[in-house]
Amino acid sequence: MASLSHATIAEPVVRPRPRPKARRRTQARARGGILWIAVSGILLAGVVFVNVAVLRLNLALDSANSERTRLRAENAALQSQLSSELASAHIQTRAAKEFGLVYVDPSQYRYVNVAK
Repeated sequence: MASLSHATIAEPVVRPRPRPKARRRTQARARGGILWIAVSGILLAGVVFVNVAVLRLNLALDSANSERTRLRAENAALQSQLSSELASAHIQTRAAKEFGLVYVDPSQYRYVNVAK
């Protein structure tokens, strides 16, 4: 019996318990990842929206530039036509043909004194 009294009893093995916080950390990380994906998607959608708006403005600007070029060419043609119409020789011949008017030299002008 003496040998039984000196026998050592092994202590029970204590197993570490899993921490419940680890699961919460994993869930928090997953939520954070989903949040970053959503924020990145929203930012990318905003960039695409701005690019589409800029492209539309560029198309409108291009059509305005082509219209401006066309109007400038038309104005130049009209100015050329006007200058040819205002040429003095052309005006004198038209006046002579249509109205019978003839150019008189300024030295032949006589003035009537109405005050007398």
